[in-house]
Amino acid sequence: MPYKAEISRSNPSCFIFLIDQSESMTEVLPDQGKSKAEALADATNRLLQTLVLRCVRGEAVLDRFHVGVIGYGSKVASALGGPLEGKKLAPLSELAQNPLRVEQRTRKAEGGTAEQTYRFPVWFDAVADGMTPMCGAIDLAWSYVVEFLQWYPHCYPPLIINLTDGRPSDGNPEPHAATIRSLGSSDGNVLLFNCHLSIHAKQAIEFPDKEADLPDNFAKMLFKMSSPLPLPMRETAKRDGFKVGEASRGFIYNADMVSVIRFLDVGTRVDPKNLR
Repeated sequence: MPYKAEISRSNPSCFIFLIDQSESMTEVLPDQGKSKAEALADATNRLLQTLVLRCVRGEAVLDRFHVGVIGYGSKVASALGGPLEGKKLAPLSELAQNPLRVEQRTRKAEGGTAEQTYRFPVWFDAVADGMTPMCGAIDLAWSYVVEFLQWYPHCYPPLIINLTDGRPSDGNPEPHAATIRSLGSSDGNVLLFNCHLSIHAKQAIEFPDKEADLPDNFAKMLFKMSSPLPLPMRETAKRDGFKVGEASRGFIYNADMVSVIRFLDVGTRVDPKNLR
């Protein structure tokens, strides 16, 4: 079956995050007290740290994954900062060694009111400026994936996760999405997931399985752009309490930050049996 390839240092997979950095991302999320840009940057930086920690063995970080972050707003480019600025795909060990900075943050201690300090690596900052050139971001991710597949033709298929709050400003992204989904390794086609972030207090639509249930043409477009969930991810989603079926796609509409974080976790969690 596809999506069963071993993930190892000699046969890594990759994740590419497409981060909407348009001006509308300045809107404040009511449950966060932060702008959408700030909350999304925090969530993605936290996920990058989680990916690193999942691949620690002893004192070494195993390069099971290569990671890219593409921002799209006033420009379309790698969003990684510091020593990784301009980097397309960074192996996890290189990512771990080269954050833009490490911040000291505080949070409530579990089960109490006291605050505790913790270290928070930051690989890219929040940006909110310009339009929403989603087609350009998908095309840049396509170039990253083509190069990666030349090096690792038998890898667990790469996953691209597009996180946006609005409609594209540079044309219809559906054919661009179809082109990147047509790429693949010997283990299956490249996966493209889409997450629409909203400030409105509406019920999020999570992993839908048909277009007819969606509220508008924009939601239907993002649904059609999204890949069906492979069986291993459907099983992960079910364990996390999502209602998914064989036709469910990697798509969430009107998500708040809680939904975004759960969505990212489902998409990036790999069955330990695949890891070496």
